[in-house]
Amino acid sequence: MHMADALLSPAVGGVMLAATAVAAVYSAKKARQDLDHRSIPLMGVMGAFIFAAQMINFSIPGTGSSGHIGGGLLLAVLLGPGEGFLTMAAILLIQALFFADGGLLAYGCNVFNLGFYTCFIAFPLIFRPILRKKWSAGRIWTASLAAAVIGLQLGAFSVVLETVFSGKTELPFQTFVLLMQPIHLAIGVVEGLVTAAVVTYIWKVRPELLAGAASRPEKPSSSMKKVLVVLGLAVLLIGGGLSWFASANPDGLEWSMFKVAGKTELSSADPLHQVLADIQTKTAFLPDYSFKPAAGNAEADRSEDSPAAWPAVDAGTSVSGLVGGLMTLGLTVIIGLAVYWIRRRRRKTA
Repeated sequence: MHMADALLSPAVGGVMLAATAVAAVYSAKKARQDLDHRSIPLMGVMGAFIFAAQMINFSIPGTGSSGHIGGGLLLAVLLGPGEGFLTMAAILLIQALFFADGGLLAYGCNVFNLGFYTCFIAFPLIFRPILRKKWSAGRIWTASLAAAVIGLQLGAFSVVLETVFSGKTELPFQTFVLLMQPIHLAIGVVEGLVTAAVVTYIWKVRPELLAGAASRPEKPSSSMKKVLVVLGLAVLLIGGGLSWFASANPDGLEWSMFKVAGKTELSSADPLHQVLADIQTKTAFLPDYSFKPAAGNAEADRSEDSPAAWPAVDAGTSVSGLVGGLMTLGLTVIIGLAVYWIRRRRRKTA
């Protein structure tokens, strides 16, 4: 559900960038209240994990479409809503700048659609109330499914509104929304299942890591180091190898656009779009999670018209998963350290 710049007018893109900036400032203030320096490594590893997980598109049977998890709910559950939103903002910034996944003008929309609704609506209003009285495996699965589905439905509807307010007549509201909501309902169910599986594992080994968990044994069954190692190995496995098995079908947004407008991308003559596209071309050293094709490479040109092989065994994909995960880990840790340092400094001067 990464939006491209061509889907947005500069006005809508600017408003959403401002809204995301406000949400980021609020998240930083909220994170300062409860951020522990011991949770900063978890922020970094979870950022890398979600980056890698978003590379794997799964096919949706009978539709010709695919989807990938957003990860916002999982981040909120493990880190808290403020830390989760900041981590999502870091993930999407790395993707947009260095992998050309999502537009620069659309960055605010993408962070808001994937991070705000899950961290600040689905998590506190749906997930947490279901588990308020008692944590159990059954409640975790129920809460994860309900919160993931509703969070993604809100994000998908937000995409439709953003295109309508941008005046994209190629994507009429009624037709577009009737395609976007059902396809993202299916994606939301899968995200809920993945979220539930990860949260259940963490609940069994280190329940105190979960935001609001009530069941806390005197001695955790697994060390924090082991949890980080398991998540780190998952990043290496997913980004380095499992990413080859991602579905080649268009994702839910592209599929919906094709059904409505007959194409998965819209063109734009807006000068700002062109300027931002030029910037992105220069910064994205692994566009579309692969090596840049050599200029005049006839074989690469022919491959664009041929059916994609599956699994797509590609060194560029593996490098993208590993490098992107490492960059996301680094940026997220820097953000966490900055928030923690500001909190300590203010306490000393208070």
